[in-house]
Amino acid sequence: MLKFTFAAAAGLLSLTQLASASSDAAWNALFAKANGTCIGQSRMVSPEASAPVVFDDATGKIAILLREKSGKSKKMVNLICLYDKKSGKASIAEYRWLGH
Repeated sequence: MLKFTFAAAAGLLSLTQLASASSDAAWNALFAKANGTCIGQSRMVSPEASAPVVFDDATGKIAILLREKSGKSKKMVNLICLYDKKSGKASIAEYRWLGH
């Protein structure tokens, strides 16, 4: 009986490691898709992108901040992108810092 319990515990631990590894891969794939969608829709040439901000499951959104200096004026353009995890669609809007 003790051998069976030990074997079962070892099996569960190995499955837990596999689950977390695939979970990391799934999150990384989701972040890459969100980032690519947001950058593509922004029409920016080479923007800086923030780390993704993940909202709770009830919201189902990932936010990514993008910024880039615009062409000749060299003015900084700031965009926020909200990526919907279920639909795969993104919404983008320009934002300004308060006081600027």
